[in-house]
Amino acid sequence: MICIRKLVLAACGLALAAPVATVLAQAYPDRPIRFIVPFPPGGGNDIVGRIVAQKLAEGLKQTVVVDNRGGAGGTIGTDMTAKAPADGHTMLVNNISLAVNATLIPKLPYDTLRQLAPVSIIGRQPNILVVHPGVKAKNVKELLDLARARPGGVNYGSGGIGTASHLATELLQLTTGTKMTHVPYKGLGPALIDLMGGRTEFIISTMASALPQLKSGKLRPLAATTVKRSAFFPEVPTMIESGVAGYDFTTWYALVVPAGVPKPVMARLNSELKAIAEMPAVKEQFSAQGLETAHTGSDEAQKYLAAEVAKWGKVIKASGAKPD
Repeated sequence: MICIRKLVLAACGLALAAPVATVLAQAYPDRPIRFIVPFPPGGGNDIVGRIVAQKLAEGLKQTVVVDNRGGAGGTIGTDMTAKAPADGHTMLVNNISLAVNATLIPKLPYDTLRQLAPVSIIGRQPNILVVHPGVKAKNVKELLDLARARPGGVNYGSGGIGTASHLATELLQLTTGTKMTHVPYKGLGPALIDLMGGRTEFIISTMASALPQLKSGKLRPLAATTVKRSAFFPEVPTMIESGVAGYDFTTWYALVVPAGVPKPVMARLNSELKAIAEMPAVKEQFSAQGLETAHTGSDEAQKYLAAEVAKWGKVIKASGAKPD
C-alpha cells in the first residue's frame, strides 16, 4: 500500500509540474529585460547584442533595454549578470573573452561555469591568417618553415595581450612547436595598419576586420582558422588543410543568463534564439559584419563553454600571458 501511495503521489507531482512549467513559460517575461553588453558601444559585441536584443523584444513582446557596461575586458558587465536574480530578466551577450578571462584574469569576481549559464551560442566569426604581400611564404607551411629557420625572428601582430588574435597565434605556436615574436597593439585596427606597412609579418584577424585590406590586395590570406572553409573566402584553405592538424579557432558570441534560471524560461529563450538565427534579415545583418548566425541547445552551449575554458586555459598558461 505504501509503495502504491508513493507512486500515486509521484504521478500527481509530475502531472502538476507540466502545467506549472507551461504557465511559467507563458508568463515570462512580466517586465522589461535588462540586456547587458560588457563592452563599449560600436564594437562587434555591441552590434551583435543590439541585433539580437531587438528581435528578442519583438518575439517576447516585452521591452529589452541594452545596457553597455564596458571595462576590465568585459568582466564588469559579466559580473553584474552573474550576481543578478536568476529569473531571466537580466541577460548578457558575451564572446570568446568569457572563456579566456576565466584563466587570464586572476581573482575573477565570479565563477564562469558555476554562476553563469549560456542559453545558446548565437554567432560565429571566422578568422583568417593574413600576411604582408612582401612575405615570401605562399602558404602556412612556408610561413612555419620561416619561423623554424629563424626562431623568434618572425613577428606577428595582435589586438593586444589576451585578445583573440594573440591567443589564436599562441595556439598555433603551441600546436606546431614554433616560436615567434608577439607585437601587441591597442586593437586590431592599428595592428593591421602596421602589418600593411611591413612592420610585422602576419596577423590572425577576424574576417570582418581584414576584409577591406584583403579585397584591395594590401594583405594576402594564407588560411582560415575554422574547421570548414569560410563562406566569405571559400578559395582559402583551412589551417587543417594547410597541415596544422587539429587547429580550430572561431570567435563566437553567446547569450548568457545567471545560473539557476528556471528551465521553462531557458527553453522559451532558446526557442526565441533559434527563430532569430533563422531569420533572413538577421543572417544578412550578421553577414555584413563578417559573422554567421548560430544556434545551440543550452546543454550543448554549456559543454562548449566548459571546453573553451579548458582549451584557452592551457594556451594562456603555456604562453605566460598576463592581462594589460
